Amino acid sequence: MRTELASEPGDADRPNEDFASVGLPASGQGGSVVVLDGVTPPRTGTGCLHSVPWFTARLGGALTELTVSLPDVPLVDALSRAIARTSEAHATTCDLSHPRTPQATVVAVRWDPDTVEYLVLSDSALLLESPDGVVRPVLDDRLTLLPRSALATDAQVDATLRNREGGFFTAAADPSVAARAVTGTVPRGEVRALAALTDGATRWVERFEEGDWTDCFHLVRKEGPQALVDRVRALERSDAAATFLGRSKRHDDATAVYVEF
Repeated sequence: MRTELASEPGDADRPNEDFASVGLPASGQGGSVVVLDGVTPPRTGTGCLHSVPWFTARLGGALTELTVSLPDVPLVDALSRAIARTSEAHATTCDLSHPRTPQATVVAVRWDPDTVEYLVLSDSALLLESPDGVVRPVLDDRLTLLPRSALATDAQVDATLRNREGGFFTAAADPSVAARAVTGTVPRGEVRALAALTDGATRWVERFEEGDWTDCFHLVRKEGPQALVDRVRALERSDAAATFLGRSKRHDDATAVYVEF
């Protein structure tokens, strides 16, 4: 088995808000990948004493432990338990009802000799490659499909769309949001390799249009996750006029994990 991971902050002066882990049980019978992309908070505050990296570290750590230690618990339930555990850690000090309480996107994958189970919540991406080389993207596209006019301001998004029906969902303080994730299970024999990417890494496809998901996967497999991050950084630096990035931050935290069975 080949596993590779790269994660880089968008700004060297700010902590990386992404989280990534690969869990390989000692039995050698399976494993898991967990990737979170912490949502950068607004300057107006979050109602929480803690930083986004504090949140992603605890949620990611809890989800990694649960996916490995409880193989019979579905990923939806594992995410729900991880959110509940994280919420309990700061419920007495922070306003978890605040719409911008620390939160994150989630990609979780777990495999055993028979199956590959996956979960995707919000705009990070999972790519699954079959033995014949077909690459299948697993995406939660609810945020992407919203009209740009609905995303005009943070206040508008928080009041009408964030973790609301008709909008989009992230892992924040409510364990029930886990049921909103895109989930599925495929036979292990139908997956040769996989890649999990935060949206800082998917910019190569979604913002700069350097290739499609298959091209992106082939780049990661051939040159490694760091090569994808490096390509994105070069494209960001060259987009001085914000032709591709628009209103988005020039550099975003970027994480890519590759697993080949």
